[in-house]
Amino acid sequence: MRATGDPGCRPEWHTGDHSPITPRGLLRTLATPAAVAGGLTELAWVGAHLVMYPLGTSNEVLRLDPRCRPGEQPPGVRALFAADPLAARIPVLLVHGLVDNRSIFTVMRRGLRRRGFAQVCTWNYSPMLGDVARGARELGAHIEQICAQTGHDRVHVVGHSLGGLIARYHVQRQGGGRRVESLVTLGTPHGGSVLAHLLPTPMVRQLRPGSPVLRELAQPAPDWSTRMTALYSDLDQMVVPTRAGRCDHPDLKARNVLVRGVGHLSLPFHRGVVDEVAATLAGVRPATPTRLAPAAVA
Repeated sequence: MRATGDPGCRPEWHTGDHSPITPRGLLRTLATPAAVAGGLTELAWVGAHLVMYPLGTSNEVLRLDPRCRPGEQPPGVRALFAADPLAARIPVLLVHGLVDNRSIFTVMRRGLRRRGFAQVCTWNYSPMLGDVARGARELGAHIEQICAQTGHDRVHVVGHSLGGLIARYHVQRQGGGRRVESLVTLGTPHGGSVLAHLLPTPMVRQLRPGSPVLRELAQPAPDWSTRMTALYSDLDQMVVPTRAGRCDHPDLKARNVLVRGVGHLSLPFHRGVVDEVAATLAGVRPATPTRLAPAAVA
């Protein structure tokens, strides 16, 4: 995607096929029956999330849930970890997006525990965070704390929206690969979002296509060893164009998973997404592109 026109004029954004992204074009896309249905579901989850939001303002204390030990799970759950019996024991860290908190993962955290993951925790960063690199450093410190508390050398990280970009920056630019076994991003603007031009705050400016942070992440990453999966939706209202949710960096070898009919905030609540995250962290997903159809919540 590129911008055209004089520097002092409003840019005209184009997709890879050189079709301009205009307000009329966006309205046509958002007016399709699938988009309307997805939008209604998104509105429902926005309302539910607003109710849960106050419950997620405090930081979480990492606890091992004795009811979720892998050895005590039903055969169907234990089979999920047949390829890697240690996968369920590795801690899972969930990182929220912009102006949000850990409450966005209320359903996913419960879903992952039901699917056999014994240690699932969340991390709240400041809503006033103005720099991706700073957030990545703070994430690294929190990961070190988790490793010290659990005795594990590595963790899984699942990041929603900006949280995925912060986690990727930590792994790619700050040596976080030594601690992060696998990284899954949900609705993360790896290619930026044209909507970031609507709000000129320091953090949101870093989410614009071609920003210095995104150019930095586009640089070679020959030492990347973390398994990476990027889940992106064809109805993401925040990541525009939606293909910007893909991670196509050649060194990262990310597995891109297209989720159909699910809005941006609905991704962490979506049953198919939770199933995909669980299977990915368990190491039973091949490194090939995937498409997920809409499904009920977890």
